[in-house]
Amino acid sequence: MGKQTGPRMTLPTQLVLRALLEDPTREMYGLEICAAAGLPTGTIHPILARFEGIGWLESRWEEADPHEQGRPRRRYYKLTSGGIEQARQSLAQVEAKMASFRGAARRLAGGAI
Repeated sequence: MGKQTGPRMTLPTQLVLRALLEDPTREMYGLEICAAAGLPTGTIHPILARFEGIGWLESRWEEADPHEQGRPRRRYYKLTSGGIEQARQSLAQVEAKMASFRGAARRLAGGAI
């Protein structure tokens, strides 16, 4: 099997990538990503940290004063230009593998699937 160059493409990882790719030039904060991906908050932050570590994602803290806003500062995330391309390629590879698995399963089941 080939060497993996990006993150493991778990289902949560794929959901986060799909959420970020809906509008890849838009900055999103954590709870927005959670809602778009349909995942709980504790799930996405390790994924976002991995993406940032490999250069697919960049982040920044908002400049707003938490006392004025009445909430903690938000951290905004955005895919890098290279991250957009890598994310699309990785998701395409997952889709190709799934299509291959479905084809193999159909053959094994005699076309019943």
